[in-house]
Amino acid sequence: MLHLASQSPRRRQLLEQIGVAFAVLQVDVAEQRAANESPRDYVSRVACDKARAGWASLDHAGDVVVLGADTEVVLDDEVFGKPRDADAAAAMLRRLSGRTHAVISVVWLVGAAGEQCGSCVSQVRFAQLDEPTIAAYVATGEPFGKAGAYAIQGRGAMLVEHLQGSYSGVMGLPVFETARLLRRFGIIPP
Repeated sequence: MLHLASQSPRRRQLLEQIGVAFAVLQVDVAEQRAANESPRDYVSRVACDKARAGWASLDHAGDVVVLGADTEVVLDDEVFGKPRDADAAAAMLRRLSGRTHAVISVVWLVGAAGEQCGSCVSQVRFAQLDEPTIAAYVATGEPFGKAGAYAIQGRGAMLVEHLQGSYSGVMGLPVFETARLLRRFGIIPP
């Protein structure tokens, strides 16, 4: 049985899209980047911490597997988390405007068979954004709860000039890498 250690509606949607049955777990994991921790190591650690916390909360009878994931926007070695308010969202969008940033997405599976991870890094280029465009987008409310203050699967798609990499990874769960891990754990057939 697969358990998703995430409350993200996007991750649930992407797992449903590939026909995977799962239960949702609520886990509480600190998301604080350590000093001298690279953005990629940070994202991987948080995803692993989520999977391990979910695993620790369960009865391990049967073929229980926990999926933990994390996705972050990175520009100039700075990890852009979720904006705390409208001003923070607008500031993030201003910094991303006209530039290419990385979106790092990491998935960990933890089960009786061990732990394995998969990851992808996508490059996203934003169009040049003027202040009215930024203000109008922030006013939609869509930037809140989203790393980097945008949702590529929503209105935020209008801000993206170019994507190189995984669309689903930018959404929050790289489907190709996730499916490969789920096959290894016997959750979906080869």
